[in-house]
Amino acid sequence: MSKLCVNIDHVATVREARKAAEPDPVQAAAICEEAGAAGITIHLREDRRHIHDHDLERLRASVKTFLNLEMAATPEMVRIALMRRPDQVTLVPEKREEITTEGGLDVAAQEDHIRRTVQPLQEAGIPVSLFINADRKQIEASARTRARLIELHTGCYANAPRGKQRDAELRLLAEEARHAQTLGITVNAGHGLNYENVVPVAAIEGMHELNIGHSIISRAVLVGLGRAVREMLALVRTED
Repeated sequence: MSKLCVNIDHVATVREARKAAEPDPVQAAAICEEAGAAGITIHLREDRRHIHDHDLERLRASVKTFLNLEMAATPEMVRIALMRRPDQVTLVPEKREEITTEGGLDVAAQEDHIRRTVQPLQEAGIPVSLFINADRKQIEASARTRARLIELHTGCYANAPRGKQRDAELRLLAEEARHAQTLGITVNAGHGLNYENVVPVAAIEGMHELNIGHSIISRAVLVGLGRAVREMLALVRTED
């Protein structure tokens, strides 16, 4: 049974639309936890377009379950992570012009750099996950960096039309998840997952954790955040 971590970045996105004090990501995180979420995910971007440093500071003090910090593999972010000590760091690619993360980290092309980023974090007791595409080369490069986890990018699956194309993307996710597990890597997944497509991914054997944000926050606008989280949890916990 997969765990659900709720990404609350877009609570901060709404706040930043007016540069106001509300909605407060800390309050949102508390509602998610009360509704049954196993953890909270935030992405502290270089451009600080939604989550800010003070959000991370306050969330580190308030989150009672599990705080997963998504960040770029830069010295600045490593310094911040070592200071704030989230329960987990997920390294993600980052471009200033992108609307959202567009694909997985190319670990194979920058293996030495990623290894040097992973090492001080894990030596400090902060497990590191690498956000990558479901690609054998990337998984094996990830294993060589000694990161303890990966998060499989599910965007291709989520964007594929129902039928043969989506089924093929799901098989690829399952195959690469299985391969990663044989290498001793814990497997998470996320990106583009929603109430319509999440069940098959949650049912992949050994799937540890799903990170879902946009769909839950969008649903929350209509039905409230607590209900939106509970509805997603009911799907994540359903056997396919």
